[in-house]
Amino acid sequence: TGQNRILVRTKYQFQMIKIGITGGIGSGKSVVAQLLSVYGIPVYIADDESKKLTNTSPLIREQLTHLFGPDIYNANGLNKAMLAKAIFGNKDLLQQVNHIIHPEVNRHFLAWCEQKNTYQCCAIESAILFESGFNKIVDVSLLVYAPLEIRIQRALQRDHSSEEALRKRIESQISDEEKRSWVDYTITNDGKQALIPQVEKFLDQLYR
Repeated sequence: TGQNRILVRTKYQFQMIKIGITGGIGSGKSVVAQLLSVYGIPVYIADDESKKLTNTSPLIREQLTHLFGPDIYNANGLNKAMLAKAIFGNKDLLQQVNHIIHPEVNRHFLAWCEQKNTYQCCAIESAILFESGFNKIVDVSLLVYAPLEIRIQRALQRDHSSEEALRKRIESQISDEEKRSWVDYTITNDGKQALIPQVEKFLDQLYR
């Protein structure tokens, strides 16, 4: 029912613990990711890394070129405008693009974790942790939750987008209310409950 579940440390006694951090637009998942970094946990930002990989991965380049033709890349890298136009309103094509990019991000994250093998823990921050399948490669999932209206106000201040466009983006995603029942732990970022004590409590449960 979305309540925080007790995490069993012994399960991960001889391996690095991988944390999946997720949350919707304006939830504050990046703030929680930064706090985990302060506590010494390396955090992989999936959105940033996937953008880099679309330009640097030969496999992604080859498959996107096969799907869209050579003009999908230009002198600056991926032709984002062309890609956005092609997949707009086309769920099948979007799914094909995701099937090209997500497995490469998955592999890149696991390779990144291997480089961090001196750490007890590492994390991946992804708004689409479950939609992308990244949840299958982490040991513990953490949702940063905020009520919808608070998220919209934060996103409006940050992104300077229209409220209508934001609500459409949010409606196109799986709701955080639904995700609460899927994750191992929830941190509430509603502006009333302090984040640091919640992060510390999460880490206490993780390491005990």
